[in-house]
Amino acid sequence: MTDAAKFEKIYERERVKIDRELHKIFREKKPLSLYQPASYILTLPGKRLRPFLVLLTANVCGKKFSEVYRAALALEMMHTFTLVHDDIMDNADKRRGSDTLHKKYDLSTAILSGDGLLSIAYNYLIKDANVNTRTVIAEFTNGLIEVCEGQSLDKEFETRSKVSLDEYLTMIDKKTAIMIETCCAIGSLLAGADAGTVKTLKKFGKNLGMAFQIQDDLLDVIGEEKEFGKKIGGDLIEGKKTFLFLDALAKAKGKDLLDLKKVITNKGIKSNEVAHYRAIYERVGTFESAKKKIKFYSDKAEKCLKQLPDSGEMNILVWLTDKLIKRKY
Repeated sequence: MTDAAKFEKIYERERVKIDRELHKIFREKKPLSLYQPASYILTLPGKRLRPFLVLLTANVCGKKFSEVYRAALALEMMHTFTLVHDDIMDNADKRRGSDTLHKKYDLSTAILSGDGLLSIAYNYLIKDANVNTRTVIAEFTNGLIEVCEGQSLDKEFETRSKVSLDEYLTMIDKKTAIMIETCCAIGSLLAGADAGTVKTLKKFGKNLGMAFQIQDDLLDVIGEEKEFGKKIGGDLIEGKKTFLFLDALAKAKGKDLLDLKKVITNKGIKSNEVAHYRAIYERVGTFESAKKKIKFYSDKAEKCLKQLPDSGEMNILVWLTDKLIKRKY
């Protein structure tokens, strides 16, 4: 068996186990009016990237997966909490192909269930925080604060006619990359890693998160819908100012520029116009710009890993980085 096949097998094994453990969290808790909706949204199918990163980074630093499993589940609960509130703010109908929480139930239930998820996430985290306890809780809390700041910037950008690429990168650093960074920080801290190792793994997580989000922006336009799991062109239809849109806006001229400005004025496009805007992106070189930026951040992530001792545990992080950044275009 190749290393890649072995690592894929470990990932699939743990993803299934994480799903099984997530289903148990609210099984016997009452009132059902709170915990059934929370369980519904928490157990929708997903990659389980964040809890897996907690397990891997703890393992790299000497802990067994079993010693940090509750903390890993805590990060998935915190992530799900942010998605619930994100869906409410975006008035989204679907999440991972299923009804969003506020659509399946109602707005009040969604807000309360989201709050419940976050509260229980802290409870789970504390159960595994036997080392560096205050720092672990501080990292978790700071991650939550930055996600809120990132979401606020994202909403602010919706009403602004001008947003720079640098501002966009700051937003995704806070909204997306910080969660990956927090998982890596908590995994290494729970294992009692030295300050230098924690710092290196945090940088790894940050750069992986940046690459992952920009690739999400790219896949939204050129991905395979079945593989991507979302409607292709959704960001353009909703008028979101993604890396691709802002890069194209900065480069386009003439009619292409006028058409891009219409996306802002009209707060999005029609679904039958996606191919037209994809062609604009192609003409101005935006796809290549995005791919270069993804490589820039993924290279930085891999460089961080090379600063740490080579091992089987470390090699699976290299494999995971490669797997995430080479999703199908």
